[in-house]
Amino acid sequence: MRRHFVIVNPVSGRGDGARAIPRVERELHAAGLDYQLVRTERPWHAAELARKASADGFDVVVSVGGDGTANEVLNGLMQAKDADGRCAVMGALCVGRGNDFAFGVGVPRDLVEGCRALAGNRTRIIDVGRVSGGDYPNGRYFGNGVGIGFDTIVGFEAQKLRHIHGFAAYLIGALKTIFLYFRAPLVKIVCDERTIEQRALLVSIMNGRRMGGGFLMAPHGKPDDGRLDLCIAGQLTRRGVLALMPRFMKGTQGTHPAITTLQSGRVSLEAMDGSLPAHADGETICGAGARLDVEVLPKRIAILVSSEVAES
Repeated sequence: MRRHFVIVNPVSGRGDGARAIPRVERELHAAGLDYQLVRTERPWHAAELARKASADGFDVVVSVGGDGTANEVLNGLMQAKDADGRCAVMGALCVGRGNDFAFGVGVPRDLVEGCRALAGNRTRIIDVGRVSGGDYPNGRYFGNGVGIGFDTIVGFEAQKLRHIHGFAAYLIGALKTIFLYFRAPLVKIVCDERTIEQRALLVSIMNGRRMGGGFLMAPHGKPDDGRLDLCIAGQLTRRGVLALMPRFMKGTQGTHPAITTLQSGRVSLEAMDGSLPAHADGETICGAGARLDVEVLPKRIAILVSSEVAES
């Protein structure tokens, strides 16, 4: 029988993680899974636990939380893979706010369906991204995407909203950011063999499809195609940003003249003036960086998904 190591972030989703534990255990038991459940105690603890669990021979390491928890577990599994070449299969149960990583790879949002996906043992081999720079000169892995500029400030503002959760928090954060972050830095972007130099209010570099719980930064993105999907927004007025928001929610922003979309396996960004606030899967990479390097690592990790998107 496969052994599952279940990592719960109790503070995920303003305490939703802790409140979900009895239900998670009930559903795992009902599914007949052999599991050990551990709560995280501090930032980066999930990464440490995931790395050790993989090294100790657990077959599946499960993240129970939101995008931040999933990112830590992903980093721990990739560290284990880097160390000895072995990596446990990743699982995820959604109890956080955005759950954009789960949306992009095909993990069910519903907790019961998520447990069924674990029991179903159907995997998808996905790409993993790595970003270097800012607070992580040696790199940090990501599963969903890197946001630079406007959407990073949106995330900072959303985190300040104590009593509002999920997409609503990001939407309010976006409305606030329109008045806080409106001068686009001059950025040099090198994508494979193409170079772009322009003022960029926002640069999203996606392995998945969605950020902020509802903004489709890469509506056609696939996390297993060996490519990163870029969405670059040029300098816009406040009114222009506001008008674009519905397009991002529908994934139709690519036809707007201020938007550039392209694919690349490797991206480097340099601030010619201004700075580059950045996040990876919602986790801060830097508040005001000067240079970032991003690459995709194709077919790097297996994750348990719903049967509709699984591949052998």
